[in-house]
Amino acid sequence: MQTLTLNNGVEMPALGLGVFQTPPDETMAAVTAALDLGYRHIDTAAAYGNEREVGQALRDSGVPRDDIFVETKIWISDYGFDETLHGFDKSAAKLGVDRIDLLILHQALPSDFDRTVAAYRALEKLLSDGKVRAIGVSNFMVDHLTALIDATSVVPAVNQLEIHPYFQQREVLDFDDTHGVLNQAWSPIGGITFYPGYGEHRTSVLEDPAVTRIAETHGKSPAQVLLRWGLQQGRSVIPKSTKRHRIAENIEVFDFDLTSDELAALDALETGRRGGPDPEAVTLADYGRAIPEA
Repeated sequence: MQTLTLNNGVEMPALGLGVFQTPPDETMAAVTAALDLGYRHIDTAAAYGNEREVGQALRDSGVPRDDIFVETKIWISDYGFDETLHGFDKSAAKLGVDRIDLLILHQALPSDFDRTVAAYRALEKLLSDGKVRAIGVSNFMVDHLTALIDATSVVPAVNQLEIHPYFQQREVLDFDDTHGVLNQAWSPIGGITFYPGYGEHRTSVLEDPAVTRIAETHGKSPAQVLLRWGLQQGRSVIPKSTKRHRIAENIEVFDFDLTSDELAALDALETGRRGGPDPEAVTLADYGRAIPEA
């Protein structure tokens, strides 16, 4: 497994299993399969409602805790200094761990950014106290990152973003690269592009002719090509699946390389269409919900 070095020296497996929208009753099987197949990075979130099942799968796997990189996220309802400290307590208890490897803020919450800054300062305290190994953010745009870096002391180790060939967010990627923030892709195989509502002319990036041609050339699947595209550009990728054969397929991406022309062909697929929520539109009024106690 390839690893990436975060800006504080922590090593993180470049590829992990995401469990967004994985029902709790399917989460244990998915995480168990992933760990059995060689994954050592699991990405979850308080808002996903499946941290408890992730933790149970970790314990049942027999894999030493120190060998598994556990990443989770604080939801906006738990922003604020004391609230975020308690959010850590809830997540750690559900996961059954004393220390979280990477803890990030799930959204920028620009409508109440003071609360976001207070939440990040709580992450800084958790880092200094040794309760987390690295801290970061998710879905932060350049203006959010600029304001956060100006107001706090620790540059985020990671910014988790929607990144696939149809929506590449190059301005944010470049800013992160310049400031030593690792880009991490959610929806790295473009799953969001075949969700209902992606657009009137919805087309899955997995079915794009440019992607399928490259896949045929290498004897790989379109999903493997898209994961390789992200990895070769220095990103962390966290594909999500509940099917064992897909989970197995998604980790078989370290035995081939895309050519510069193939990378350029995938880069050229940019549409500018976001699939997930616009970070500016995420407010407590519309997206706030209580995260249950452990």
